[in-house]
Amino acid sequence: MARERLIDIARTVYRSYGFAPIDTPALEYAEVLLGKGGEESDKQVFRFTDQGERDVALRFDLTVPLARFAAQYIQELGTPFRRYHIGPVWRGERPARGRFREFLQCDFDTIGTLSNTADIETLFVINDLLEKIGIERFTIRVNNRRVLNGLLEKCGLQEHAVTILRSLDKLDKIGRDAVLQEMQEKGGIPAAGASQVLDMAQLKGRPDEILLALDGMLQGSQTGQLGLENLRELFACVGQCGWPADRVLLDVSIARGLDYYTGTIYETILGDLPGIGSVCSGGRYDNLAELFTSQQLPGVGASLGLDRMLAALEELGGTAKATTPAPVLVTMLDAAGIPAYLQMGRNLRRAGIGTEVYPEAKNIGRQMKYADKRGFRFCLIAGADEFAAGTWQIRDLQQGAQVSVAAAEVPGYLVQALTPAATSGT
Repeated sequence: MARERLIDIARTVYRSYGFAPIDTPALEYAEVLLGKGGEESDKQVFRFTDQGERDVALRFDLTVPLARFAAQYIQELGTPFRRYHIGPVWRGERPARGRFREFLQCDFDTIGTLSNTADIETLFVINDLLEKIGIERFTIRVNNRRVLNGLLEKCGLQEHAVTILRSLDKLDKIGRDAVLQEMQEKGGIPAAGASQVLDMAQLKGRPDEILLALDGMLQGSQTGQLGLENLRELFACVGQCGWPADRVLLDVSIARGLDYYTGTIYETILGDLPGIGSVCSGGRYDNLAELFTSQQLPGVGASLGLDRMLAALEELGGTAKATTPAPVLVTMLDAAGIPAYLQMGRNLRRAGIGTEVYPEAKNIGRQMKYADKRGFRFCLIAGADEFAAGTWQIRDLQQGAQVSVAAAEVPGYLVQALTPAATSGT
């Protein structure tokens, strides 16, 4: 039920921004997936040969299959094309806290525009998603790959970009000295260049302060200045949102390990559970679909790591105990009254209230125990006396109170009692 709730929230938020659903196969030809996320991602791909001797693999994310899909159908879809996709992905990594070999991703992407507006709105979607889930304290860390690329150009380190990205992604985990050593020993990067990259990555302060410092570092780099221009516009829009001051931070250290990102990138950290990692990440990827088509199909989007978020909510005590989607249970005391019980269930559902009818006339204590275990909010009770009087007993299982209500007024009474839960369909 907790997972279904998250999926419903994600679907509702995505649709509110105009994103439409698609689906892609779990299996792709291996050549479609390999080399798209980088060396580390390739190591985690579940790859095998099927009975037809075809080289296939399980998708490791939903973005690469999207690029293939968009390249194949974009003439029919038109641009900009907004899609969301909720489905399982597989990665052959060691399971750990917040990490799984099979997990659900809830992606949303905009394909076919270079506009920074799409990047900024991606940030808005992430914020709305976390708020709707009920997370009060979280931080969206933002960076732009062009900023790092601009510095690499100035330092003559473009050929080491992949190594530097890999190393920077470990900065929070292993620290500056270890990253510096890795850059030099594994990547053959000069100490001076590696130090300059790390100096930039470790800039701290308010977004405007960091942007000012970066401006000085990136003078003369057209690529770097374009990244800064995009970030300035993003934070100008953030300033008009009225969000908490620490909601969106500029963090030059985040690089996102996947090779296909080219512009703005995002990571979302929970304020009360930072150790679980980013629960919603993504970025701009201007070149991914060009691997499948000569047409330029830039894209930007992000993904909610649903299972990681669910694990976080369980740790924070934010998951409901109920195992039923229906708030009302109609109990059965008298087998002769089966038509009346079923009719009441139908009337409640027509009023928009999820209702389960207990299927057998059994001891009321047993039925109440069932109701408590499943997490119903209300129980309806009626026997021969109630039928004769034209009333039903309504027991509030949260409050412990019980009232007698005329049969015709039961739906209206419960609609009011369950608002807003009843009107939201939960």
